Amino acid sequence: MSLNLWIIPLLPLAGATINGLFGKRFSNQLVNVIALGSTALAFLYALYVTVRFFGLSADQIPHIEHYFVWVTAGTFMAEFGTYLDQLSLVMLLIVTGVGFVIHIYSVGYMEHEGGYYRFFAYLNLFMFFMLTLVLANNYLMMFVGWEGVGLASYLLIGFWFLKDSAANAGKKAFITNRVGDVGFLIALFLLVKHFGNLQYDNIFKALAAYPVETSIGFITATGLLMMVGASGKSAQIPLYVWLPDAMEGPTPVSALIHAATMVTAGVYMVARSNAIFNRAPIALTVVGVIGTLTAIFAASIGILQTDIKKVLAYSTVSQLGYMFMACGAAAYGAGIFHLMTHAFFKALLFLSAGAVIHGLGGEQDMRHMGGLRKYMPKTFWAMTIGTFTISGFFPLAAFFSKDEILWKEWAGGNHILWLIGVIAAGMTAFYMFRLWFMTFFGEYRGPAPETVSHGHDADPQHAGHTAAVHAQQADAHGSDHGHGLPHESPMIMIAPLFVLAVLSVIGGWIGIPAALGGSDRFDHFLEPVFHFSPVAEAGGESAAVAVEPAEHEDRATEIGFMLISLAAATMGLFGAWFLYYKRTDLPAKMAAAAGGLYRLVRDKYRIDELYGATIIQPIILLSTNVLWKGVDATLIDGTLDEASAGARDLSDRLRHMQSGNIRSYAGWVAFGAGVVIAFMVWKGVR
Repeated sequence: MSLNLWIIPLLPLAGATINGLFGKRFSNQLVNVIALGSTALAFLYALYVTVRFFGLSADQIPHIEHYFVWVTAGTFMAEFGTYLDQLSLVMLLIVTGVGFVIHIYSVGYMEHEGGYYRFFAYLNLFMFFMLTLVLANNYLMMFVGWEGVGLASYLLIGFWFLKDSAANAGKKAFITNRVGDVGFLIALFLLVKHFGNLQYDNIFKALAAYPVETSIGFITATGLLMMVGASGKSAQIPLYVWLPDAMEGPTPVSALIHAATMVTAGVYMVARSNAIFNRAPIALTVVGVIGTLTAIFAASIGILQTDIKKVLAYSTVSQLGYMFMACGAAAYGAGIFHLMTHAFFKALLFLSAGAVIHGLGGEQDMRHMGGLRKYMPKTFWAMTIGTFTISGFFPLAAFFSKDEILWKEWAGGNHILWLIGVIAAGMTAFYMFRLWFMTFFGEYRGPAPETVSHGHDADPQHAGHTAAVHAQQADAHGSDHGHGLPHESPMIMIAPLFVLAVLSVIGGWIGIPAALGGSDRFDHFLEPVFHFSPVAEAGGESAAVAVEPAEHEDRATEIGFMLISLAAATMGLFGAWFLYYKRTDLPAKMAAAAGGLYRLVRDKYRIDELYGATIIQPIILLSTNVLWKGVDATLIDGTLDEASAGARDLSDRLRHMQSGNIRSYAGWVAFGAGVVIAFMVWKGVR
């Protein structure tokens, strides 16, 4: 039986190709039909595949389709094929479903932008590579999708390429991810060396013969190198620095990258490679520790950010930390559960923030907002649902997914990581409600109505690129429509918010735990991927067994820990209410009292400056003084310049032989003849 899974990534690729090659001649409406149509068809076909998947028997899963061999080198072979199991099915629905919603929103948000066709071609290309990554049946194909989303993110983040900050952000994302990709690539080399191929099914079955490593061996090294790659793609310490700067791209790009596609690739890769990590407890510990530290580190930075998109960016880094925290405890199902709910509420939050920016003519500084709930009531309620969801309030989606992670950390014996996770949860609630109060409550603090121009990209953030990039639509983009006060976004932007708001509310109900009367359906659905892998079926010992939560834990205890999580979220809510609604004078006084510590956190611990001083500047100096001035200019250019000068001097001297004087030529002939005769006499004497 064939499900023809190749059709799903091919559809957005077709949309990207058509719009990319011919879209400049198309109307915006035709671009929409192609871009949204291809994505919608991919989503519909994914739903069809889902129906067919539930008709498969247990021995037919994973469903692997082999199409053709595309790489052969000696005994090594890699094929073009697809791999469908419970994990890839979940990812398939998230990528196509949330991606399609973001495409719809983009129609309204990018309406007045130049390069409209180019933007949607890039979005479709992003979808193609992410779907390739998710559906790949071997690590080499996964790596193709892995690199492809890196390319697409570079194009989308730097979409306004004439704006220096956007171009630099795109380069920063691209280069930072390449650092992580070196680790991932070396891990693939190790797999090829030990197994001779990169096919999932072959590698996972072969691992059954390997014992759990108690020290750093081949499997542990592979897992650690994979985590290096995952840290780059999913923005974990120390490679998280590219993600906040990615806010320079259009808001729909932020939503797509942060919610449903690129940043989840690292989590997916670790979960997909559970057969490797289960036999490498050291690597699992590193995954959990990095995730936990990232969760609280990024949350602490988010507390003092004033750019509405930067707050959400650091929130994404923190939430990804929770996912890695779960994977580090071998609770892969909990990590993927949070990945799914995060796709819903983070897309909702970013698109709601985009609606705010759109309604304020491009303003992103929350200090210039305030009181917007009366101007943007629909956006307000959407953002409210997203804020309460990410904060972990019952019975919204993130309550179930985040609580499952924290519970499994505690039940697995990782009590310190659990405590850090709870603190980070309270900090999450604080900075999100800080955003909520600063944006929607109090009095409007923006510019006077007559100075506000229509169009979400008319602010200084986008200044400098409009004239060149948007020449074909300058009349639509840069003019002053005089809309006056902040305004609600068009319905094509609001409707996706409603869809995502509903998913943010009910998306976690599929994973209601037994302690609350549920049946952990989501976790049980993914069980065959993580608990009945070829390793487990072969009877091999798994490191994951040691960190699995005890099944006999008292349900009352689990409920008690839920209440602790709720208490942390409530404290964050009331802290933000008191400081940013009740006593708005206190934050400035507290900042003044904190002094250097406040400035350090506000400046994001100056990590970018540290990297600049210790890595970037030495590379620039090496490149400038040694490679350029020393090697290139002095050695290479100097050698070539001296050689050319010598040749020029020699030719200048020899050209005097060509004087046109017959007597001179006769003299040279006589001289030459004399030399020849002398040589012959000398040879005869010898």
